[in-house]
Amino acid sequence: MNLDQALEVANAVVSAKFGRRLSDVETAILKGAWNSQTYEQIAATSSYSISYLTRDTGPKLWKMLSQALGESVSKTNFQSALARYGRKVAADLITNGVTRTATIPPPEVLPPSTVLQAAIPSVTPPIPAVTRSIVNSVAESATQSVATSRCDWGEAADVSLFYGRTEELTVLEQWIEIDRCRLIILLGIGGVGKTTLSIKLAQQIARASYFDCVIWRSLRNAPSLESLLSDLVPFVSHQQDTEAAMEQLIYWLRNFRCLVVLDNLETILQAGNRAGQYRSDYEEYGELFRTIGETAHQSCFILTSREKPAEIATLEGIELCVRSLRLTGSLEVTQALIRAKGLFGSDAEKQQLCQLYGCSPLALKIVATCIQDLFDGDIGAFLEQDATVFSSIQVLLDQQFERCSPLEKIVMYWLAINREWSSISELAADIVPTVSKAELLEALESLSWRSLIEKQSGKYTQQAVLMEYVSNHIIQQVCHEIVAQEISILNSHALLKAQGREYAKDAQINQILKPILNHLLTALNSSARIEKQLAQLLLKLQMTSPLEPGYAGGNLFNLLRQLQVDLTSYDFSQLALWQADLRDIDLHNVNFAHSDLSKTVFTETLAIPLTVQFSPDGKFLATGDVDSELRLWLANGKNLLTCKGHTGWIWSIAFSPDGNSLASASEDQTIKLWDLRTGQFYQTLQGHTRPVWSVKFSPDGQMLASSSEDQTLKLWDVYTGSCLRTLEGHTAWVRSIAFSADGKFLASGSDDRTLKLWDVQTGDCLKTLQGHTQQIWSVAFSGGSQPLLASSSSDHTIKLWEIDTGDCLKTLQGHTNWVRTIAFSPDHQTLASGSEDQTIKLWNVQTGQCWQTLRGHKNWVRSMAFSPDGKMLASGSGDHTVKLWDINTGRCSQTLQGYTNRVWSVAFSPVPSDETEAIIASGHDDHTIRFWDIHTGECQHTLRGHTNAVCTVAFSPDGKILASGGSDQTIKFWDIRTMQCRRTLYGHSSRVWAIAFSLDGKTLASASDDHTVKLWDINTGQCRHTFQGHSSWVCSVAFSPEGIIASSGHDQTVKLWNGITGECAHTFIGHTNWVWSIAFSPDGKLLASGSGDHTIKLWDVMTGNCLQTLSGHTSRIWSVAFSRDGKTLASGSSDQTVKLWDVHTGACYCTFHEHTNLVWSIAFSHNGKLLASGSQDETIKLWDVNTGKCLKTLTADRPYERMNITSVRGLTEAQLFSLRALGAIDY
Repeated sequence: MNLDQALEVANAVVSAKFGRRLSDVETAILKGAWNSQTYEQIAATSSYSISYLTRDTGPKLWKMLSQALGESVSKTNFQSALARYGRKVAADLITNGVTRTATIPPPEVLPPSTVLQAAIPSVTPPIPAVTRSIVNSVAESATQSVATSRCDWGEAADVSLFYGRTEELTVLEQWIEIDRCRLIILLGIGGVGKTTLSIKLAQQIARASYFDCVIWRSLRNAPSLESLLSDLVPFVSHQQDTEAAMEQLIYWLRNFRCLVVLDNLETILQAGNRAGQYRSDYEEYGELFRTIGETAHQSCFILTSREKPAEIATLEGIELCVRSLRLTGSLEVTQALIRAKGLFGSDAEKQQLCQLYGCSPLALKIVATCIQDLFDGDIGAFLEQDATVFSSIQVLLDQQFERCSPLEKIVMYWLAINREWSSISELAADIVPTVSKAELLEALESLSWRSLIEKQSGKYTQQAVLMEYVSNHIIQQVCHEIVAQEISILNSHALLKAQGREYAKDAQINQILKPILNHLLTALNSSARIEKQLAQLLLKLQMTSPLEPGYAGGNLFNLLRQLQVDLTSYDFSQLALWQADLRDIDLHNVNFAHSDLSKTVFTETLAIPLTVQFSPDGKFLATGDVDSELRLWLANGKNLLTCKGHTGWIWSIAFSPDGNSLASASEDQTIKLWDLRTGQFYQTLQGHTRPVWSVKFSPDGQMLASSSEDQTLKLWDVYTGSCLRTLEGHTAWVRSIAFSADGKFLASGSDDRTLKLWDVQTGDCLKTLQGHTQQIWSVAFSGGSQPLLASSSSDHTIKLWEIDTGDCLKTLQGHTNWVRTIAFSPDHQTLASGSEDQTIKLWNVQTGQCWQTLRGHKNWVRSMAFSPDGKMLASGSGDHTVKLWDINTGRCSQTLQGYTNRVWSVAFSPVPSDETEAIIASGHDDHTIRFWDIHTGECQHTLRGHTNAVCTVAFSPDGKILASGGSDQTIKFWDIRTMQCRRTLYGHSSRVWAIAFSLDGKTLASASDDHTVKLWDINTGQCRHTFQGHSSWVCSVAFSPEGIIASSGHDQTVKLWNGITGECAHTFIGHTNWVWSIAFSPDGKLLASGSGDHTIKLWDVMTGNCLQTLSGHTSRIWSVAFSRDGKTLASGSSDQTVKLWDVHTGACYCTFHEHTNLVWSIAFSHNGKLLASGSQDETIKLWDVNTGKCLKTLTADRPYERMNITSVRGLTEAQLFSLRALGAIDY
């Protein structure tokens, strides 16, 4: 709104209210005020005296405008008041369906006071005339705002009952809308109303402002900056961006006008130090706020805090774009609360009561309950007592808390620990010793009367200031108990609920466990003394209260773990270890004998889950994994069954419609049907000639469909196990199938980049759908009256197809890597997609827009499934986890943490003369590299630094450096002498599968999922060349003695590269499946390649001719290696064998059989007498090449190696089996 429009609005409202237009002097005052002139300056530029303006006309003008506009108007806020009125007119026009050109006659046709009344006769009081230009201007702005504003209120409370704060709202709207402030902070003590004001302000802005989006977030659980940015960036970017980076946020704040409100900023500020300093690990917030305040953009951040951060103190100013508003107690608000609470007294008594508590809304809300309970609502009677004890809110809370009954205090503690809305049943399960539901309900009702808790939809929580108060109470009490060697609250309350939701556990660690340890460090001066106190309490507990029900044992364990104590050989026997978190930690030689582990969570033997499915009733979750195991889980994460029978990876599972059976499809080329009551398979379907990728039951449960690498689909009779029909037509692997809801159609997606739609009855291919540019990973039908077909692909997209016509309706874009899995929600409104980019996206099926991105996995997402009620989504990932997501909040509520430690890669150190000092290096799933003594079989060193699986290791020719590469997309150089990481190379955008040193040791080549080969300078760490030419993963790379570089990959080819120009010199074609491993012969004349087609090929490097094809393995070949003399070739395979081949004849002359799972890697020793093999079975075996005898088996300690679980309580047989598989022992 400009000055002319403002004057026109002012004249219109004054005319409607008083029947006249503004006078000349009134117009002069408005013009001057608009230009920020003082009354002296206005008087100087007009013919009016300053006294006339300040004492007469000015005050009358503002009073007149206040009456006309229906709100308090002054010289400082009249601009925002007029703008707000204009938007209200426009919004009413839009709300009532009136366009700018529809039913508003021109001003000359109707009397001024009836122009808008004719358009909107229902608006009261009557809206005065506003000329067409004003209506057009504000209506256009409002229309745009209504059309584009998006809101995300997070955990914002209901503020429908809002009192006062008109002046503060006016000032803040002026700062936001007129002054365009970029950063505003609301300051004040706890309970003064900052949160409520921030929500009300945001709501008003959302309804009336021009912001594209409004998002409100609480920081009370102290999220990391990365976590906050991962929440903000997707929302403000309209789900166009998922990178949790500050520069990305600023970019979108410039492109869109966004209002971001962050509540409870004090949570990330350090207590006990100078005000405004950040807690450790939260300093990056300061940089964020400084950047927001200093950088030009069109958005606004609003913060609420009890302290002012140092950055804001530096940047703020009355004329600057960073400002602070200190919120004090409000007499208007507190008096409204007194009326609402039904208290009575004289006006003087009411004012005295309000002032006694600093006009704090929360303080008044709490004390009003006391007055009602103790003085029947009589303020005067209360004031006659010595009420000065309540002058401090802290004292007030102390007094109110002490008035609580013992059970009420217990409930208050649990609500502070849970840190989210808690149901009665959840609280009842928490409380020890147990109480009746009636007692619990009575306590909750009493707490509600005391205004100490909030209630919503049958669940309870605390206001942030109360939660902080009670949390501090818990922290102080626990610290006292630990120092004094007492046990009370330590046993009655869990400081960490290991079985709780993941986001709640993170908050409990940050807000309870860490502060306890910080307080103890101050009191005891060292971590060692803290450990000693905790250990003494453990001993006391074992001696005085063995197996007493409660949380003390679990709390002490969790505190020791958080303190990062080495728990090797610790004694936790004879204890109840409720809510102890035993995941992701080594517990070697730890004694848990005779302990109660009923509420404890463990690392599971869950290997990488390739497929997840909910049972039809939603009570169970099933998983299939790379260890050929099928598992059945309860909804709370307990493992009920582990089913074994397959000999290859389980790619797909499906529940029968009645939930009694489960079908599984495997790498071993079979489909099995399992009875879930016994855990035994009762039928094996055989007929596919290659691995089976997908299996589905028909909706009526009578038929089973499967698809395979053999390029076919098969339909099976569930009862007889016979193959009813084989569907042929695809020209490559068929990775996914899906039945339509009515069972009439079957869809299939293939590596040939097509979808096919089949008639189930006839087996005819009805349609072939084309549009994807790479392989198709997943297909899914929606239900409903207008079903759709969805598909996902390596081209990073999802497509929605119209079934009848075969037309592509929408292409959903947003993922940055392969989209491996998709699933429709039960209501058909949402499509979920999981990707190689480690994210899950939720899409609106109608609009094709991504409305949520779920983050938390640390590797690719392979499989997903919605629960039958649509409230939860399960996802399986390469990070060994299954996560359960709450669809409404987008937060991870539970993680099933698995563990396997397959050996990805092995390498012998080069020793020129003898091998007495030779060592083996190995890369593992647990992110480590291990060095082994080949004579003792002992692990000498373990190197840590990678953040994901280590897929490849290689020694430099001089043996001084070990290089490693892995799923974290990095390459590291390690100094063999110091065992320290010398350098980390960054450049690949996906996992690094293979590395190789040049013969002179000056260059390293690397092969990656990102379809590239890179050459690195060893001395500088710089990338010298990037070779592009493969159309998919590059799985292997090798140097010839002459410096020729070879690579192979998922595109079934082997390529030779010119190391100087970067050009591809030759491409060897012949394999019919991916080529995982290649190796040059020592003389450089031959190249061996091992493939998923079960064969090894020997190529002439000069001509490119295939000289021999070696057959003998019965499954995929993962590794090939030449002996030093070039006469022998070794190979490792999914058939669990290692074979030795005569290079000259091509004959296999020896097969090693002792591995129990696929063999990933093999390596010859320098003199060729030994062969090392690394396997999925988590072992390295050393073989005598001449005799074929296995000389040693090297095994890394598992997480629970030698852990004593004799006579433990509270575990299922499946859980006990899992613990034993991870090294635990029953003595």
